[in-house]
Amino acid sequence: MNSSARLKRAIDIAGALAATVLFAPVMLAAAFFIVATMGRPVFFRQKRTGLNGEIFTLLKFRTMRQGAHLPDAVRMTASGKLLRNLSIDELPQLWNVLRGEMSLVGPRPLLPEYLPYYTAAQRRRHDARPGITGWAQVHGRNALTWDEKFTLDAWYVDHATNRLDVLILLKTVHRVLSRDGINERGSATVTPFCASDLKQSGLA
Repeated sequence: MNSSARLKRAIDIAGALAATVLFAPVMLAAAFFIVATMGRPVFFRQKRTGLNGEIFTLLKFRTMRQGAHLPDAVRMTASGKLLRNLSIDELPQLWNVLRGEMSLVGPRPLLPEYLPYYTAAQRRRHDARPGITGWAQVHGRNALTWDEKFTLDAWYVDHATNRLDVLILLKTVHRVLSRDGINERGSATVTPFCASDLKQSGLA
């Protein structure tokens, strides 16, 4: 690990610890809110792909009812929508940062099921530790197409610096406050990535 990477990791640890202390009352309130409106479990756990393609378990606050066979629009609760709109559901990922599975800034971690569909260029997003926020998130988040997200992720991998990370964190604050791009237009969340996306973009 070079000096820049060590500094980034130190910033991640310090930032995640500070954010955990700062947002502890918010996270505690969110946990009680979820139990009161949706019941248990409080947390949503899901396998995601991290640095070098390694699989880890991502942690979020639960925002949907149980029942994977139902559409997201049906499973999404009013309380869950509120947590998503305020990006409070993402706060448990601070634990993933402290564990070294994620960074504060990097390409968003995606499902392992997507791995067979990536082009060589798209797979390069795994050359960086995934982040709670990233270059794609401050340029449109879920309002972007998959192709646009992957292009922005690749740009970040090529140009990542600690100075750029600070800029992304500042831009993230604005994005969260403005609530831009939380969901894909016309969708309760975001359309899953699949082979058809590659064909439509001419990348397959």
